[in-house]
Amino acid sequence: MEVGGEPIRVQSLAQAGLTQVPLQYVQPPQHRPIHSSSSPPITIPVIDLFGSDPAQRDLVRAAIGRACNDWGAFHVIGHGISTDLLRRVKRVGLTFFNDCPVADKVRYACDPTSSATEGYGSRMLERDDTVLDWRDYFDHHTLPLSRRNPSRWPHFPADYRSTMAEYSDRTGSLASELLELISESLGLPSRCIEDAVGEFYQNITISYYPPCPQPELTLGLQEHSDMGAITLLVQDEVGGLEVLKDGQWVKVQPLDDDAILVLLADQTEIITNGKYKSAQHRAITNAHRARLSVATFHDPAKAVKISPASQLLSKSSPPRFRGVVYGDYVSSWYTKGPEGKRNIDALLLES
Repeated sequence: MEVGGEPIRVQSLAQAGLTQVPLQYVQPPQHRPIHSSSSPPITIPVIDLFGSDPAQRDLVRAAIGRACNDWGAFHVIGHGISTDLLRRVKRVGLTFFNDCPVADKVRYACDPTSSATEGYGSRMLERDDTVLDWRDYFDHHTLPLSRRNPSRWPHFPADYRSTMAEYSDRTGSLASELLELISESLGLPSRCIEDAVGEFYQNITISYYPPCPQPELTLGLQEHSDMGAITLLVQDEVGGLEVLKDGQWVKVQPLDDDAILVLLADQTEIITNGKYKSAQHRAITNAHRARLSVATFHDPAKAVKISPASQLLSKSSPPRFRGVVYGDYVSSWYTKGPEGKRNIDALLLES
């Protein structure tokens, strides 16, 4: 949706006092967020990493294995990233969206004609006929360091760039540690999954979901699984993230400031030969409060070919997925749209 060649930001629509959302944001009936008040509460696992204490590694590894098998998603605490840093990364993001003048925001606008470009944007997919998400975002290219250029990031507030750089370094280390534990939980060498992924290509996306006049018709982020290896996410106290569990959408309740949500992504499902599934998730909107989340994606380089780990294959356990060059997978995801997990499902081999 554009006016005078400039993309319309969802925040601007919300501030205009609309009572109805534009048709481009209305989800088809089968994708609208309908909930039953009688549904019993379900809680996503919370795993204490105990500050990487070697004496607790067996306990942590077993807990992660259960969570990966049952959910593909779990919270971690005791991960070594300070509560102060987690609070700062949310604060600088919220300050940019709420307090930075529009003229300054658009200086950092991403290319609206191309997918996955760095900067301030509102549209995720390349297709013109897709239903739009009720969301604005800022995407940062953070790892490897050769991609990191803080001059492309907001200059306001003053500690924005330093905070994002520090957060990138800390989450990259945590993602590596988690992939080691996930590998070990399957009886694989510690570095098996990370070696298959290769050097992390990390993006950090701050998503801002303005209040929506018709939350029953919209989604802040359509249902999907992440395309890379592993995602680390923090959200504010408003909440709105949901994970699909046994055909039911489960609300991911915001926890204390020190909790980080871990989401397994599609390439890890392929490497584990489907033993662990990527987490299908979505973001819902609400009529009264803006919501903020910070997602840190850890992906392979686009030239890397991803296949099931050989250690998990046998005559009785043949490969379930054909190998795929990651760049081809990304291109398919952005041009066709995620629609749940259809892109990874397209790689399934006949059994």
